[in-house]
Amino acid sequence: MKVKVGCVSIRIICGCLLSLACVTCPAAAQQALTWEEVKAKFEASNPALRADEINVEEMKAEEITAFLRPNPQFTFSTDGTQLVRHNGVWQPLAGTQYQPNFSYLHERERKRELRLESAKEGTQITASQHEDLERNLLFSLRSMFVQTLEAKAVLDLAKADLDYYDKIIEISRARYNIGAIAQIDLDRIELLRVQYEAEIETATVNLRTAKFQLMQLLNERTPVDKFDVIGTFDWSETLRPLEDFHQIALDNRPDLRAAIETIQQSMTNHKLAVANGSTDPTFGAWYTYNGSFNNPNSNQTLGLNVSIPLRIFDRNQGEKKRTLLDIDRSKSAEEAAKAQVFDDVDSTYEQLRSNVALLKPYKEKYRDQATRVRDTVTFSYEHGAASLMDFLNAQSDYRVVQLAYVQLVGSYLTFAGQLNLVVGHEVIQ
Repeated sequence: MKVKVGCVSIRIICGCLLSLACVTCPAAAQQALTWEEVKAKFEASNPALRADEINVEEMKAEEITAFLRPNPQFTFSTDGTQLVRHNGVWQPLAGTQYQPNFSYLHERERKRELRLESAKEGTQITASQHEDLERNLLFSLRSMFVQTLEAKAVLDLAKADLDYYDKIIEISRARYNIGAIAQIDLDRIELLRVQYEAEIETATVNLRTAKFQLMQLLNERTPVDKFDVIGTFDWSETLRPLEDFHQIALDNRPDLRAAIETIQQSMTNHKLAVANGSTDPTFGAWYTYNGSFNNPNSNQTLGLNVSIPLRIFDRNQGEKKRTLLDIDRSKSAEEAAKAQVFDDVDSTYEQLRSNVALLKPYKEKYRDQATRVRDTVTFSYEHGAASLMDFLNAQSDYRVVQLAYVQLVGSYLTFAGQLNLVVGHEVIQ
C-alpha cells in the first residue's frame, strides 16, 4: 500500500519541527551562573567599582607629582649697549655685556621624600577605601543572589502545592461523581485553586524582580528569561565562636585598615609641615662677557651666588599645629572604627545565631510533622473520615510551615553574607 504525503502535510511537519526548535533554543542558550561566576562577572563589569578603581590609579599618579624636583632657572641678560660711532663706523654691540645665569632651589629636610611618603600613604588609604566599597557592593550582590535563590525556592514550592492540590481536585470530582460529597463542597475546593495560581504569579514576579536587581549590579543586558543563577539554598548548624569573628574582623576590615593608615599619613604630614618650616637656599652660577673692558684679556668672568630667604615672620607654625591636631583626630577616628567593628560583628552574629536556633526545630520536627499531618488528613478526607474544613486547614498549615522554612533559610544566607561583610572576609560560603 502506498502512502501519499501532500504538500500541506509536509508544511505541517516542518512547522512543528520549527516550533520545537524555537522552544528548545532559549532553554539551551540559558546558562545558570554560580556565585563564583556572578562574583567574577561583577568585579569585571560593575561601573561603580571600575570608576573607584580608576580613582586609585589617579592617586598612584599623584605620587609622581609629589616626588618631582624643582626645575632649574635660566636667565639671560644684556647691558652696556652704546649707540655711538667709533672712527666713523657704527659699532652698537661693541661694548655690550652678556650674562647667562643658572639657579636651582635646593629643598632641605627631606621635603621631597616626605611628600612622596605622604602620597604613597594616601594611595594606600584610597586602596583600602576601594576594598571597603567592594566589600559593601559584594554584600548587596550576595543579598540579591540569595534573594533570587529564595524566590526560585518559593516558586518551586508554589508549583508543588498547586500540583498536589490539582490531585485533590481530581479525587474530589471522583467523590462527587459517586455522591460522596455535595456540589457546594466541590465548588469550594475548586474555587480555592485561584489562591495557588495567585501565589505562583506573585512568586514569578518576585523572581523576575530579583533577577532585574541582580542584573543591574552585573551591568547585564541579557533578557531576563535567559538569565539564571544556581547555588546551594541550605544552612549549617555549625557556628564558630564569637571571638574568632572579632579577630578576623580586626585583621581584614578595610575601613579599619584605612583608619589605621590615616594615622600614619597624619604623622608623615606633620613631619612634612615641620620640614616646610625650614628655609631652602637657591644656588646660582653666572658667566659674563663684557666687551667694554679696556683690558682685552679680562672681559670674561664667572660668578657664584647663594640666596637664602629670611623667614622671619613665616615659620609654618599654623600648619604644624594643624597636622599635630590631625594626628589626635585620626587616632580618635581609629578607635571609633574599631568600636563599630565590634558592634557590627556582635549584632550580626546574634542575628545569625537566633536564625539557626529557629531553623533547627523546623528541620528536626515541624516540616516532617506538617507533611505527615497533611498526608494523614488528606487520606482521611479521601475516605470520608475527615471534613472538608479539616483538609483545608491541614493544607494551609503545611503551606505556612514550608514557606516559613524557605524564608528562614533565605534569612540565614542573608545574615551569613552580612557576617562576611562585617568581618571583611568570606568566612561562611
